[in-house]
Amino acid sequence: MTSSTHETAGPAPAPAAGPLPNTVVVPADEDPVAAAGSEVFGGPPGRRALLGVSWWTPARFLALVVIATYVLGLVQKVPCYDGGWFHGATTQYTHACYSDIPHLFSGRGFDSGRHPYLDPLPFPTQDMQYLEYPVLTGLFMQVAAWLTPTGGELQGREQWFWMVNAGMLMVCAVVVVVALTRTHRRRPWDALLFAVAPCLALDSTINWDMLAVALAAVAMAYWAGSRPVAAGVLIGLATAAKLYPVLLLGPLLVLCWRAGKWRDFGRALGGAVAAWLVVNLPIMIANFKGWATFYTFSQVRKEDFGSFWLILMQDRNQQLPTLNTWISVLLVLCCLAVGWLALSAPRRPRFAQLALLVVAAFVLTNKVYSPQYVLWLIPLAALARPRWRDFLIWQTCEVLYFLGVWSYLAYTGDSKQHGIGQDWYHLAIALHLLGTLYLCAMVVRDMLHPEHDPVRWDGSDDPSGGVLDGAPDVFVLGAARRLREEATYAEYAPQYDWTWSAPDQAAPVPADGAAPDRDAPGA
Repeated sequence: MTSSTHETAGPAPAPAAGPLPNTVVVPADEDPVAAAGSEVFGGPPGRRALLGVSWWTPARFLALVVIATYVLGLVQKVPCYDGGWFHGATTQYTHACYSDIPHLFSGRGFDSGRHPYLDPLPFPTQDMQYLEYPVLTGLFMQVAAWLTPTGGELQGREQWFWMVNAGMLMVCAVVVVVALTRTHRRRPWDALLFAVAPCLALDSTINWDMLAVALAAVAMAYWAGSRPVAAGVLIGLATAAKLYPVLLLGPLLVLCWRAGKWRDFGRALGGAVAAWLVVNLPIMIANFKGWATFYTFSQVRKEDFGSFWLILMQDRNQQLPTLNTWISVLLVLCCLAVGWLALSAPRRPRFAQLALLVVAAFVLTNKVYSPQYVLWLIPLAALARPRWRDFLIWQTCEVLYFLGVWSYLAYTGDSKQHGIGQDWYHLAIALHLLGTLYLCAMVVRDMLHPEHDPVRWDGSDDPSGGVLDGAPDVFVLGAARRLREEATYAEYAPQYDWTWSAPDQAAPVPADGAAPDRDAPGA
């Protein structure tokens, strides 16, 4: 027997130490694409980019970057502002500068002083007689209408209405990027992914989604700061502006279940319900039918642009009567799969990872995908998978879809048929779907193999997790349970060194060097 046979087994490797306090992760130091891109602007950030060293904090710098990106988006809309929204059947499509905002100024009665949810639309239909937006978005639109001049021609007032909304939505974009820097405090520069996202420039002023995105981003920042009640209040307000933020409660539920943080989840849930009721109850009491229009219209709406349901229906040349049932079943199955992953992954997933997956599931299974819906996912992508390569691949797919949908509308809206036909538009939809699925696949890989997670490489657990960050598991399933049981057994099992010099030579020797028990079974 060699001498190594008698050596005692060494201790198990210690878990990775946590990150050093008050340190900032610079993407150019760990991301090859970020490092290569930084050379264009003079190299990686220096000492003035560190926290607390200069007035130019990451949040202030990124706020200016967001404004610059946003202004580029306003410039892209100039052809429509100068006439494309008002003259020519497809001009706004051929220039890819369409926006709902100027059209709904008169289409929803804001030009004539009508009040959302209380006064019917100027041109009501059987399915839609009142404003079809959630209450907080309706309030946002009303405030913009109050700030719009009341005199002059309608076209000039519609231009003013768009500019007022664009300014208010720009403030929301700045709020988002600042909230992202507060969510992952050691990784504020990940918010640069949001700040320079091409789709931020292209889609921010199509509709009012940026309001809900800002409220949801602040909610996640509050949760990261271990303030569950405030986080819940912001989730409730965000849900009062757009439906998708309510999905954030699902990841919090399963993560708090796994960590045993039921009280914190209850506080967040209570805050969300209370805030949503405070905003919605007055309108529900004043005119329930007007309040319910958003929900009833969503229910009766048919398959529409951007969804894979549209591809199926157009290829079959018929509609699916049970479409809502199919969508509900698929969404529930996706959420159950995400929940199982959250409870069975070897290591508890991060909040941002699960949030991205559930919102992406909603986007992928929905009956419509408007181009601005990508704004829902951009902040979550920056937190869940802060890698420039994957982010840019996904954004490229979304930009191609953005161009494809307007080109298709130009093709179908004009007898000259300038644009792409149905088959090419289906390809654009497929690119959007594949790009989103690719991003989700990378996040799932990080969850199953945490060593690939760019946020956890330095020993961090869940910077956006708040009370979940560093908390031990209380309830696990599947692979996580097996690993925990194996770890528990290994704690008490004798540690043996083995020699493999001959098949029946030398029985196992315990790690403490004592002779094995010859009376034990198998000795």
